[in-house]
Formats: sequence, structure tokens, C-alpha cells
Amino acid sequence: MADPASSSAPQPKGATGVIVLADGTVVWGKGFGATGSAVGEVCFNTAMTGYQESLTDPSYAGQIIAFTFPHIGNVGANDEDIESRVEGAVGCVVREDVTDPSNFRSAGTFGEWLAAAGKIGLAGVDTRALTRRIRLQGAPNAVIAHEPSGKFDIPALLERARSWPGLEGMDLAKIVSRAHEQDWEGNVWKLGSGYGRSPYEERPHVVAVDYGAKDNIFRNLVKAGAKVTVVPAETPLEAILALNPKGVFLSNGPGDPAATGAYAVPVIQGLLERDVPVFGICLGHQMLGLAAGAKTVKMHQGHRGANHPVKRLSDGVVEITSMNHGFAVDNSALPDAVEETHVSLFDGSNCGIAIKGKQAFGVQYHPEASPGPQDSFYLFEKFVGMLQ
Repeated sequence: MADPASSSAPQPKGATGVIVLADGTVVWGKGFGATGSAVGEVCFNTAMTGYQESLTDPSYAGQIIAFTFPHIGNVGANDEDIESRVEGAVGCVVREDVTDPSNFRSAGTFGEWLAAAGKIGLAGVDTRALTRRIRLQGAPNAVIAHEPSGKFDIPALLERARSWPGLEGMDLAKIVSRAHEQDWEGNVWKLGSGYGRSPYEERPHVVAVDYGAKDNIFRNLVKAGAKVTVVPAETPLEAILALNPKGVFLSNGPGDPAATGAYAVPVIQGLLERDVPVFGICLGHQMLGLAAGAKTVKMHQGHRGANHPVKRLSDGVVEITSMNHGFAVDNSALPDAVEETHVSLFDGSNCGIAIKGKQAFGVQYHPEASPGPQDSFYLFEKFVGMLQ
């Protein structure tokens, strides 16, 4: 990777893509996917599979993903592995050139899909060096660009990276949230038949607040025995209560939880006051914490990947989890009303809470992503079991 001061370093022959970090670091490579440029925060993801799901996860809005696994794109792309149709990551950085797909589920190449999705890819990068830089210095702001002619205005790209305000203080949930209420009809995926439809029998009704949700969350709620209605992020308390939910689910999402909390926290506090069962994941977990008086903090590098060990404090069981977050509930000063239930075995950060005296809990990780692969599905069953 280029030295931070080497923004004027000569462009390697054949380079059609570049990522310019706000500190002046310039990293050249081969561009693929969409052309043009995009600004965001660079983070790294350690998962070996699921690149398409990660890139379409709205929690990655405003971010550029550096995949640590070197072979990304080898199984191609398909419509079934898309987690959301709204904005996700703006681009990705990979080590090896993307090869032709080799998988019976592939419906096209990774590069073609990335271009159609408007996302920029950069291949041929020393992702190990980039990851090490993020781990030591924190997640930087940057611009990723792809131009087949190889012509780039590096000073302009650098200025754009430096002028971008970053994710702290940014509310992205209302941007990626759906605009209208929706009765969820999908079920879990099965090989050969895809996604089925939700059963029609009478089930406990869950209202899911969409802060930037992955579709697989709703499928897992259905699998656990619920009927789901999804509502936009800014839905008022009265509108949620008018749907007569047995419980309310708070979804994942991007951005700074303190910013989203300006409108989300009063709604959640109203639910808690009425003893409505609440379950939150990721950003929803952070919203629940804020509603109970906790605080959130920006993490140095964040947690993103499918191999994160989390200890369940009630019995010492370790779950292998999937994570994607750059903020966390601050467990150094939790209020008396909040009980810590899970912690990361990587750094001791908070990964789960329960609200004392309420049927309300949340986890920082993603149980719907099938880590472990089924270590965390019990959380959906626990929530729906509260509603019976």
C-alpha cells in the first residue's frame, strides 16, 4: 500500500481504479463494476462467504468494504442473495481479480451484478495492509473510483474524501428505510424452491420497525412463528400501537445511533412504558439501550464478519456470531435499568442487553445471518415465545 504522503506517486500501468484515503494514501488497482466515484468510510469484513449479502445490507450504507478473504466473486451473483433493494455499501476492495463464476446458483458474474447495482469494485489491492492500517489507525474516510481510461484527478478525489463529514452524527436510517407499511409475506429459503410464502394461520403479530433491515430478519421471525408487519423508521408510537402488535421488533441499520435516536428513542420509551415486548438487533439494540438511558460510542475499527465469538453471561455459552457495526452500547457506565447479557470475546464490548422489569432485550450481532450456523436462532424463538 502506498505511503500516506505518496498521493503524487506514479500510477501503475493498467490501473483503472483507485481508492484515495483522507490522509493522502493512494491505493491503485483494477476497477470493476460501476464506473465513476463514491465517498464513504472504509471498513473491513472478515467473512469468507456472503459478499453479495454484505454489499446489499443497508447497515453498510455510506461505507466501502475491504474483504479480507482474497477470493471474492468466485461464485457469481444471483437475485436470491440480495438482502435489500435499498442503498447498501457504495463499493468494495478485493485482493484477487474476480474470476468467472463457478456455482450452480450463479445467474451472472459478480462484476456485472456490481455494475447493475451501481457499486464500484477495486481489485488487486493488498487488503492485508489496508486492514492493518484500519486496525491501527481507525476506519478512514475515502473515495473509491473506477475509470476504464485510467484517467483520475487525484487532488479532487482527495479533497472530496477530506470534506466528507463521516458517519459520526449522521442519521442514515430514514434514508434506507422503506417508505410505506408492508405486510411481510416471505418465508425462509429452501434449496430448489427459493423463498416460500408466510403461513396464513393465526400467529402472534409483530410490528418490525425498519431502520435499514435485512430481509432475512423478517423471514426468521416468520420461521419462529410470528406474523410480521414492517413499518418505516419514523413511524409514530400511535401508528404502531394502532396495529395492535403483540410485540415490536427493532431492526438493524446504518449511521450514528445517537442521531437516529432523536426520533426513535421516544417511540421505544413509549412501548416500554406500556410493557410491549421489544427485541432489537444491531442498530435496534442500540436504540433500545438509548431508550433505557444507556449511551453509545463510535468504535475504533468496528466489528464486521461472520466469526465473532460472543459470551452469553447467563451460562457462559459462547456463540459464533455475524456482526456489522461501527458503534456500540457503552458498557462502562450502564444505567441500573440495563442488564448486560452478552459481551464480545474479542474486545469485551457490549453485545447484548435486557431491560430489567420489562420483556425487552437486544443483541449487537445478527442472528438472522445464520452464524455458527444456528447458534443464535434461539433469540427469535425467545422473542416470539414471549408473545404466545
